[in-house]
Amino acid sequence: MLSILVTQFVVLWAVIDPIGSVPVYLSQTQHLDTKHRRIVALKAVAIATGVLLFFLIAGQLLLEAMQIPLPAFQAAGGLVLLLFALTMIFGESKPEEETKLGQEVSRSQLSDLAVYPLAIPSIASPGAMMAIVLLTDNHRHSFMDQGITALVMLAVLLITLMLLLGATTIQKWIGNVGAAIISRVMGLILAAVAVSNLLQGIKDFYI
Repeated sequence: MLSILVTQFVVLWAVIDPIGSVPVYLSQTQHLDTKHRRIVALKAVAIATGVLLFFLIAGQLLLEAMQIPLPAFQAAGGLVLLLFALTMIFGESKPEEETKLGQEVSRSQLSDLAVYPLAIPSIASPGAMMAIVLLTDNHRHSFMDQGITALVMLAVLLITLMLLLGATTIQKWIGNVGAAIISRVMGLILAAVAVSNLLQGIKDFYI
């Protein structure tokens, strides 16, 4: 049980990447005072939580309604996660890439800042949406197991919120370079998990 919890935590930490969201948050809220920064952080995490919970609850139901077998989705999900991980390793780091995405809306209203690029795609990334569906497969995991996965996800999101609220202090400690390094290490871990999901999906599809 402990190993499963650790694995789920590492996967969700890698795809949500709380530390990588800190520079994005700072760059998009640098013109705001402390009160409004906190509002943006709370809204962003709340929106991301809602999106990920939706995929946790309804993601597999949507697949089954479209008659897509879960092994095929698992293989596709593993491939997407692998590509996502490769962009984390070889492409622009998450802070660099998503900071550029947000430059166009740097003066938008607080709600707009919370939604884009903070909630989506920084916190509730495509990789996170895919991972949460794979980790809550109804055919492989009991309701209790899925509940535990949800708690692990909420724990990672709570840590994300705490990091955003303490972003100014964290930025002084690690800087953009430190965040970029951590993001790439998480990408390497995620790539290994993605290949495992891809191979498992292919195996289950032909059995």
